[in-house]
Amino acid sequence: MMRGGNREMRRMLGKMGLEMKEMDGIEEVIIKTETKELYLIKPQVVEMKGKDSTIFQIVATDIEERQRAIPSFKEEDILLVMQQANVSKEKAIQALNDAKGDMAQAILSLTT
Repeated sequence: MMRGGNREMRRMLGKMGLEMKEMDGIEEVIIKTETKELYLIKPQVVEMKGKDSTIFQIVATDIEERQRAIPSFKEEDILLVMQQANVSKEKAIQALNDAKGDMAQAILSLTT
């Protein structure tokens, strides 16, 4: 730890053009990946703002991990959406995800 503690750190960050502020009242922070979700319960969050970016420092003692449901579609459904809307496979899958598997809605969303 630095001599002078938090006050000295704030001065140093100020010289670098960063403004540091602790955020209060945060109930949870959710981090989503392709396969799982991490729930950080009652974390301490510090926001550091710079000229071009913002950095969040998160410290949590209680972490809950959940697997995400990965939707799967039949290959023929994807091909049908691709052909009807004349789009790539990635766009067809994204449209099917957005339409919650409804092929007609996915095609409509891509063609209108």
